[in-house]
Amino acid sequence: MIKIAKKNLVWWASALAVIFLLIQVACDLYLPTITSDLVDKGIMQQNMHFIWREGGLMLLVAAVGLVAAAGNVYFAATQSMQVGEKLRRQIFSRVLRFSSKEVNAFGDSSLITRSTNDIVQIQNVMVQVLRMMLQSPVMLVAACVLAYVREPRLTRVFLVSLPVLAVVVILVMYFAVPLFKSIQQKNDKINLVFREGLTGVRVIRAFRQERREQNRFKAANEDYTQTGIKAFTLVSFLFPVMTLILSLTNVGIILLGSHLIANMTMQVGNLIAFMTYATQIMISFMMLSMVFVFVPRASASASRVNAVLEMPISVADLPADQQDKINPDHPASLSFDHVDFRYDGAEKLALQDLNFKVQAGQTLAIIGGTGSGKSTLVNLIPRLFNIESGRIEVDGQPIERLSQHDLHQVISITQQKAVLFTGTIRSNLQFGNAQATDEQMWHALKVAQAADFVKEAGGLDAVVEQDGSNFSGGQRQRLAIARTIIKPASIYIFDDSFSALDFKTDAKLRLALRQDKQIQRAVTVIVAQRVSTVADADLIIVLDDGKVVGQGTHAELKAHNETYQQIVDSQIQKGDEKRAARTSQG
Repeated sequence: MIKIAKKNLVWWASALAVIFLLIQVACDLYLPTITSDLVDKGIMQQNMHFIWREGGLMLLVAAVGLVAAAGNVYFAATQSMQVGEKLRRQIFSRVLRFSSKEVNAFGDSSLITRSTNDIVQIQNVMVQVLRMMLQSPVMLVAACVLAYVREPRLTRVFLVSLPVLAVVVILVMYFAVPLFKSIQQKNDKINLVFREGLTGVRVIRAFRQERREQNRFKAANEDYTQTGIKAFTLVSFLFPVMTLILSLTNVGIILLGSHLIANMTMQVGNLIAFMTYATQIMISFMMLSMVFVFVPRASASASRVNAVLEMPISVADLPADQQDKINPDHPASLSFDHVDFRYDGAEKLALQDLNFKVQAGQTLAIIGGTGSGKSTLVNLIPRLFNIESGRIEVDGQPIERLSQHDLHQVISITQQKAVLFTGTIRSNLQFGNAQATDEQMWHALKVAQAADFVKEAGGLDAVVEQDGSNFSGGQRQRLAIARTIIKPASIYIFDDSFSALDFKTDAKLRLALRQDKQIQRAVTVIVAQRVSTVADADLIIVLDDGKVVGQGTHAELKAHNETYQQIVDSQIQKGDEKRAARTSQG
């Protein structure tokens, strides 16, 4: 909490909140003194002039206290909300830089909880810190001192009530704090189950597992609910107990004070003032105890937020003075020099001894069975993972010596899963090129074989719903491909992004890619399962269990590579290969 406060609170605004708070406390503490004088010197002596003067002073002090309280609330609230805004921005920015290693370390649902619920807990306590956590001890100490000065004999009542109250608070904190800490973890579990149910709703329905998922969510929800009930029941127990102790304290003060007044050793005004101070002492103690109950919960949330912000990033840039720059005049190229890659914590290499090179205008195709490492290979090109050994060069530069910003500037990729963002077709295409003209957008859509259905949908300003759910799988893929094409780049990567296309559309799209002038100046990397998609590539790499078992053209591999021959035989029946080749040639 302290670390977050130091980094995100504005010192002058926090100082103003404290100053306003001290003025408010001073006014609250001065009012009982005015009340005492008003009773003893005004009402008891029937001095109307004094009553009017002290009454006016009381109104003035109350007004100043009200303004100070408003100022304190304003600065405390604005600072807490700004801390939340800064933390959410920092977490989002940090997560965008995470590799899969860091994301998997936390989990999607936990990251969502940390950026929402945990930050709300921190915001709430920030308000309490700038309000109650500072106000309560100041009010408590000052009220005790003034009560003692006003009437030392009545303070004996506090020797009984305050220790009892302290014991109650300590017991509640002892049992409640662990429950509040566990609530955050149980909240993660609810988000996880709900998110999986939401994203997998079609699978759940298809396998008729609605009841199973409902029971799964019910179990997580009930666990969270019961823990919350226990925690808040314990906290709620404080209020009636404190009210009872406060009432008994006032009863004790009145009993003892009435004897002193009857014996003419104490004035009535002092009793009224002392009771007011006693109420302030008890309320301050209650507010302070509430802060101590909720601070550990916020502290746990702060630890979870700091864990995200301080998580070491595995894929990091070199210092700026050690980075290389891509030469814009250098022709596009991509090379792997004996590259090995291993997933974090894995015993076995995921990719082993990758060694190839492609130049501008050439197409590299990667084919292999499921789990052979095709997507892993292309994810190494934009450096989404760090390699274990070897060397990868883009446009003649080692990628680890380039900043990720510069590297990603010359790479355009369509991932295996076509991801569209809520908005319009125009806004999605602008992810690839923010300065793209309508003419460039329509050209990219035409190359991606998407122009026809985009026109039918309403043009570039047609609405794209969340995840592109208002388009079919093939249409989403073509829109994602258009977004990739519209970006000026040296390397274009299509990671199994033709899988939802029929053979005819697939062939037309690849023909349009080869004829596009921008693509002709770049390296094209295609990952595919179908032989017809890779048959016309300049270099085909055959992967099997993370190893390159063949390199060459379609004709060379078909003639000499057993693994490629098996893939061909499993996909293309007699006569289909020639038809696929004719279709790809136009």
